[in-house]
Amino acid sequence: MVSIAEGLMSALENLPWWGKYISTILISMLPIIELRGALPAAVKVFGLSWGVSYVLSVFGNMIPVPFLLRFYPQVERFLKRFGFMRTFFEWLNARTIRKGKRKVQLWGEMGLILFVAIPLPVTGAWTGTLAAYLFDLNRPKAFMAILAGVLIAGLIMMAVTFFHIVVGIIIILFLALVLVLIGWMENRNPAE
Repeated sequence: MVSIAEGLMSALENLPWWGKYISTILISMLPIIELRGALPAAVKVFGLSWGVSYVLSVFGNMIPVPFLLRFYPQVERFLKRFGFMRTFFEWLNARTIRKGKRKVQLWGEMGLILFVAIPLPVTGAWTGTLAAYLFDLNRPKAFMAILAGVLIAGLIMMAVTFFHIVVGIIIILFLALVLVLIGWMENRNPAE
């Protein structure tokens, strides 16, 4: 007897080339999953080459960004009319401000790049777009910063997918070290 998971995997593996491309783009457009889920799926499940997987994942991850940058305030206002959505947006905004304050508010676009680049849950293009809105960053500059962050996150995910998770952890630790050094340099007393 074939399990549901095996049947699903078989169906995904047997998609035509264009179905694999579209699926990769759609997966990378999803909040939370984004490029972090699409890129490994494209390589490991769909059997796409690393170059095609990277391009499709980055492209798909960036599709919602201009719309989110432009229409987030209107969508938020509309959805906040419903009680449970008001609570959700208050939580999401507070969390994003708390997580992004040091990076984005102090470092602007460079902080936004680093915020998006570290491929951890809720630090991708969707949350980066929200941070750009909450910290009132210039939209075109925010778009470019998010794109740079997504490109870096894609490279990290490629390293994790093709080499080993240890390589990805080393890269993430390196980015964390960069963040700590930048913070230390900013807080250093010039009189020392």
